[in-house]
Amino acid sequence: MATIRKRTNSNGIVSYQAQIRLKGYPAATQSFAQLTLAKRWASQTETAILEGRYFKTTESKKHTLADLINRYIETVLIPTKPKSVETQKPQLEWWASEIGYKVLSDVTPSLLAECRDNLLLQNSKRGVLRSPASTVRYMAALSHAFTVAVNEWEWLESNPMKKVKKPKEPRGRVRYMSDDEREKIFNACMESNNEILYTVVLLATSTGMRLGEIMGLSWLDVDLNKGRIVLQETKNGERRTVPLVGRALEAMKKHNKIRRLGSDYIFPGKNGKKPACIRVAWNNALAKAEVDNFHFHDLRHSTASYLAMNGASLAEIADILGHKTLQMVKRYAHLSDSHVAGVLEDMNRKVLGE
Repeated sequence: MATIRKRTNSNGIVSYQAQIRLKGYPAATQSFAQLTLAKRWASQTETAILEGRYFKTTESKKHTLADLINRYIETVLIPTKPKSVETQKPQLEWWASEIGYKVLSDVTPSLLAECRDNLLLQNSKRGVLRSPASTVRYMAALSHAFTVAVNEWEWLESNPMKKVKKPKEPRGRVRYMSDDEREKIFNACMESNNEILYTVVLLATSTGMRLGEIMGLSWLDVDLNKGRIVLQETKNGERRTVPLVGRALEAMKKHNKIRRLGSDYIFPGKNGKKPACIRVAWNNALAKAEVDNFHFHDLRHSTASYLAMNGASLAEIADILGHKTLQMVKRYAHLSDSHVAGVLEDMNRKVLGE
């Protein structure tokens, strides 16, 4: 319930102090020069308190964006997302350096949109203009921090980043090995001085696993008898089982016979405590094969493309690659056009007649 008291100071100046006391809530007090303003504030604030909005607004005036980012890094990012620290911490620190001094109540969608535009005009670490995709990741990192501040800390009433339009990203890259390129790359890998390169490349092409997933494998993750690999930690945070078949399975069985004792890794580095690094050997193999504009991650695109061209549905491709939604695999849809046409033709023949 609100009460308004008229006060007169030693200089004869009149003011009106509005105070709201509601059971279960801290008292809220504010002074005004006019009675009408005091009554309006009391009415609006009482409603806001009952709806759970008022004290979040108060908190947003106490904390700066830098406070939010520092707390998020220390209590959320580092403890619960350790694999994302290397990339997201610098992204969050960029926001802190730009507008960290602002109190949260002043961090508006228009201010964030201005920062978004600045991101797009700045060079990345590689010395080229930051891409829309990279800018989106900067925005996503801060957006999650805002969400935590809204839901768990009650520092904000809503996430201001949700009202900021993301820059349009280019269509996802679809670069896969042609039959000729695949033969050249595989031959170059087999002839490499690096003893594990061919097995790693074959495994990536056969399963669609990421390089980090492959190099992080331990023998406990692999069941050669049942022909499967269990990825305990993946990019989307979920455990995933990957079938191990054909030449990749045979290569892994062969590699198992020369496994190094004293290391849990399937592909250990020199000291056995960390995975091996194949970057130099891979680049040398590409140069020898004379294949341009091809990255290791394109082996994963190759797997998806081969699946699409051999009749796999987008849902099946997403399941094999470990994507939670179909959005990421829609880029391969055009490769399965002939399969889709065949399915439609078969339905027409069976249902509608020749």
